[in-house]
Amino acid sequence: MTYFLPRHEHEAEIDRLDIQHYALHERLCANYLAPLEQPARILDVGCGTGLWAYELCAEFPHAQVVGFDLEVSKRPWPATYRFVRGNLLQGLPFANDRFDFVHQRFMIAAVPVKDWARTTTELVRVTRPNGWLELVELEFDIAPAGPATKRMLEMAWRVGRNAGLDTTGFINRSLGEHAGRAGLIDVGTRVVDLAVGEWGGRIGSLMATDCRALFMRLAPVFEAVFGIPERECRELVTVMQQEWEQHHSLSRFTVAVGRKPG
Repeated sequence: MTYFLPRHEHEAEIDRLDIQHYALHERLCANYLAPLEQPARILDVGCGTGLWAYELCAEFPHAQVVGFDLEVSKRPWPATYRFVRGNLLQGLPFANDRFDFVHQRFMIAAVPVKDWARTTTELVRVTRPNGWLELVELEFDIAPAGPATKRMLEMAWRVGRNAGLDTTGFINRSLGEHAGRAGLIDVGTRVVDLAVGEWGGRIGSLMATDCRALFMRLAPVFEAVFGIPERECRELVTVMQQEWEQHHSLSRFTVAVGRKPG
């Protein structure tokens, strides 16, 4: 799988991904928007640290929750949780019509643009008739952006483009259309902005921590690709944080929810 962000086997990346989860949960006041009742089988594709899936285990104690990712979820695992290692680009190792609820979040840095239609169809394949699929994607941008933020984003975009990833926000803006073309009905989308910076209260503080950690983790990549010393990247991150406060910067994401026909 193409993935230019740090892998979550590193403790610092586990912390960052969990912080990202908390910010999104607080903004939505929920872990999902699909109209679930009592799902028996739940699949989280690109489950990361496993935190979202663990919270679903607590909410639906009689359901089996399966996490699917390249890297193993953090332990301990809930009793009803099962982890399956794999690469989405190589297909899902599950039978057709298997899960009542399939969830995928923030795979924009892992799935090339050319593979989005195919992988979305694969998610629909393993969803049972009348089951729900929820896609959550973050537009890889921070706006309004000052000079330091723009410079760091442009470097990240160049690395992403070289890997065939979406750096323009196209996937984020067309998430509902992807779901519809893959065969879902009753598709709804919700676009939400997250504050980035202390100016935005608790959510803004969490997102600032997430973004700061992300760019710090990318500093070695930027040094290897562009020859920019890691020290200079750290200085840019410091200036970026000041810009977020000055400009009241935002990060945008989209949630698309659809039902597989019965």
